[in-house]
Amino acid sequence: MKLDTLKYGFDPATMPLDPVADYWSPEVTDALQHQDWARTEVRSRVDLEAWQAFTTDLSRDPYVNRRWKRMSWLALDERGEAYDMGPCPMAQGGAFNDAESMADKLRYYEPLTPEFMARPDVKAFVRAWARLWDLKPNEPILMQITGVRGEGMVDPLQGQGIHADGCKALSIMVLNRHNVAGGDNHLYADKAGTRPLVDTTLAPGDILHLRDDRLFHSVDSIHQQDSEAPFERFIIIINSRFVDAFQNRILRRHFPEAVLNETR
Repeated sequence: MKLDTLKYGFDPATMPLDPVADYWSPEVTDALQHQDWARTEVRSRVDLEAWQAFTTDLSRDPYVNRRWKRMSWLALDERGEAYDMGPCPMAQGGAFNDAESMADKLRYYEPLTPEFMARPDVKAFVRAWARLWDLKPNEPILMQITGVRGEGMVDPLQGQGIHADGCKALSIMVLNRHNVAGGDNHLYADKAGTRPLVDTTLAPGDILHLRDDRLFHSVDSIHQQDSEAPFERFIIIINSRFVDAFQNRILRRHFPEAVLNETR
């Protein structure tokens, strides 16, 4: 056995120079380049069961009925490590959100927990996601855990319909999907939905990347598969490079040194 192996517990010569360098397959980057969206999975990269446990202590969304959410603003430092930027409200202008309860409002949520953010697989995921979109240090990244649970029928978008989130880089990952009928994702080339591109149902661990400034998306209403049991569907949304002037104005107010899309 090599001395390095005894010292470090592994042989550094066999370790990749960057553990997130091959996080996404070449097919993912190629699909994003040529069709502005890509579907893949992260089950082989993260401890999905451990991540699912963090859906249990989410606070109710004070702006949307029957939804739960936590969110944090992150960025990369000069070494490429993710850090928490601190508190800042979520802000979507009416051009990007048709729901009266959310549009043109400052929305405040509890942050993602330190226990979640400290996980090595969470850190690697954020770093790999930032690399996929070629984000630079101090570009704000919004990461959310959000979802719905209950009985009957619920619209996860709460009136947003076919929409864009007001950014250039957006990914949606399903954390869990229990007793769910519906909840199918749809992508369109136009907001009116006359040019559909793809219909897909994301299973836990699946992730959908899309260039949000070029496409529009929606998700179907959710109801119980088994009417005798409640349903539950939670997702991670992670996005950056905002084109929403309202969100950028609020980001500049809270993070004066941030690198915003408006300056690029």
